[in-house]
Amino acid sequence: MDNKEILVVDDNEDICLTIKQYLELYDFKVDIVHNGTEALQVINRPFDLIILDIMMEGMDGMELCGLIRDRVDCPILFVSAKTLEEDKIEALSIGGDDYITKPFSLKELKARIESHIRREERIRSNDRHLLSSKNITIDILANEVFCKGVRIQLTKKEYEIIKLLMLNKNVVFSKERIFERVWGYDSDSQLETVTECVKNIRKKIKALDQETTYIKTLYGLGYKWDVTYEKR
Repeated sequence: MDNKEILVVDDNEDICLTIKQYLELYDFKVDIVHNGTEALQVINRPFDLIILDIMMEGMDGMELCGLIRDRVDCPILFVSAKTLEEDKIEALSIGGDDYITKPFSLKELKARIESHIRREERIRSNDRHLLSSKNITIDILANEVFCKGVRIQLTKKEYEIIKLLMLNKNVVFSKERIFERVWGYDSDSQLETVTECVKNIRKKIKALDQETTYIKTLYGLGYKWDVTYEKR
């Protein structure tokens, strides 16, 4: 874990300093910012993990996570005094990878950080051009998608939607956001083409795998890649 870079975003200076001093004992490099605006100024740096408080003045941690999740691929660990289950679910559904409630043990925080970083290292040590989820595999170099080893015949837009959702598992994308990312702002296509493409993707996957729901619809919100909702 030597020299891994951690970004701490928390408006409590005492907590930030305590985390920084503790982690630096174990050779982590720790940067601190105290609000969302400051975080946005440094977020393009290659951090290995982000520790993000929820209750901050101005831009809170939930809003900040929503803004940066598709720009960073490192784990995001929420810390918060909020203990309700719905708060944890919301934090994880918008792209957080973990949630720890205040007050917390520094030993536990360090253990969770190390666990997430080890997982990321295992992923990156595998073939970088292959992306897998349950029975679906994407060959990013070949721009091909396979289900149970069988190549799925996809249009270019359908492929881009699958890749976008799989690269951002459990992140909810609205139809508008998918349209902007896949078709672009200047496209003459209609927003409903997103719905049709998702419908076609599901049909093509279901022909090969009837047991798993890969793309989940959150009514009024959009779509996310989630393989936890499986038929039993």
